[in-house]
Amino acid sequence: MGEIKVSPDYNWFRSTVPLKKIIVDDDDSKIWSLYDAGPRNIRCPLIFLPPVSGTADVFFQQILALSGWGYRVIALQYPVYWDHLEFCDGFRKLLDHLQLDKVHLFGASLGGFLAQKFAEYTHKSPRVHSLILCNSFSDTSIFNQTWSANSFWLMPSFMLKKIVLGNFSSGPVDPMMVDAIDFMVDRLESLGQSELASRLTLNCQNSYVEPHKIRDIPVTIMDVFDQSALSTEAKEEMYKLYPNARRAHLKTGGNFPYLCRSAEVNLYVQIHLLQFHGTKYAAIDPSMVSAEELEVQKGNLGLSQEEQ
Repeated sequence: MGEIKVSPDYNWFRSTVPLKKIIVDDDDSKIWSLYDAGPRNIRCPLIFLPPVSGTADVFFQQILALSGWGYRVIALQYPVYWDHLEFCDGFRKLLDHLQLDKVHLFGASLGGFLAQKFAEYTHKSPRVHSLILCNSFSDTSIFNQTWSANSFWLMPSFMLKKIVLGNFSSGPVDPMMVDAIDFMVDRLESLGQSELASRLTLNCQNSYVEPHKIRDIPVTIMDVFDQSALSTEAKEEMYKLYPNARRAHLKTGGNFPYLCRSAEVNLYVQIHLLQFHGTKYAAIDPSMVSAEELEVQKGNLGLSQEEQ
């Protein structure tokens, strides 16, 4: 049990990439936690946004691999925000603080929804250059919890955890998926009541993405073919919303493919970011491109990507 937590990769990550804490709001209890790895001269990095149960370190395998290939990657953990507008305003202030004009966003589940809402929020003065949406959704009503969104703040931690755990796993899982679920349960245990309640509120508060505001942003939709917390209807809705999106399908991977199918996820991330190489919005150090591109091409032979 807990294989990931004691793995050499995770321990190497924790010992080499420092966790930074940043306050950008007037309320100094709102603390952003983040890992920032890779070349600092890159001004348009890839930023990872976690799901309800996740902390910034759930993306440690992406941080290690991608920064090793010359990408600048940042993984975030949100402060306590109770509505989407407040989150978007705080995230904009964080990007200003980090002196990042535009960024690429990888969002998992709730993280993907918030990435879309932020792109929509900043559409008049764009801050999002591209989106990778992993097991994500575009309308919170799919969870049929909009009626209870306003009461999460009243619930004790154990009830909130029970709600989240109810979505973790249904159906067959392999050992790597079991490890991923164990790790996410451990991360869930590290979240306080207000952190969990606020994320569930963001996840279920009545809201949807307005596609006309973000239709010019390059999108990759990454999802799994086995069982995840996302219904088939929610996936179909995403395809309809982004008819020109690239599609990155994983045969298996459950809710947390970035943990249990990290090689495939990392490859799809590289394929998505390739289109920006040689531009000022490249997330990779130019001197690293040729070697890295060869790696992608090699890996790409073993994986097919469907584009619509």
